[in-house]
Amino acid sequence: MAKNRFSQGSGPSQRQLRVGELIRRELSDVLSRGDVHDTDLGRMSITVGEVRCSPDLKHATAYVLPLGGQQKGTCLAALRRNKAELRHLVAKGLTLKYAPDLKFEIDETFDRMDETRRMFSDERVRQDVDDDNDDYGDEEE
Repeated sequence: MAKNRFSQGSGPSQRQLRVGELIRRELSDVLSRGDVHDTDLGRMSITVGEVRCSPDLKHATAYVLPLGGQQKGTCLAALRRNKAELRHLVAKGLTLKYAPDLKFEIDETFDRMDETRRMFSDERVRQDVDDDNDDYGDEEE
């Protein structure tokens, strides 16, 4: 299995998680205040769902989604175009030794949740789940 720079055998460290959350909050604040002077960013409300940091904390990937899931391409393009300014504004609000290089990706968590809900609402899947629950009930008797 190939490992990327964000994965380690045991998952992210407490420090990576803490710094990722600090960056997420600060990036959300910067975007909601409209500190970046870009017409595309000014017209959309962007949710920052998660920020994952590399082990050395020099790289951070922000998982974002425009409100309503519309204009994903425009959102990513605007964020990537203003990456340097966003990095500067985020770093100004944090007390880190290095300002992490920001990368932006679309947050697909909600799409996966919707797909999971659709899957569980399928009659065949519900029947299988109900059958499995019945099997477990028989063991307890």
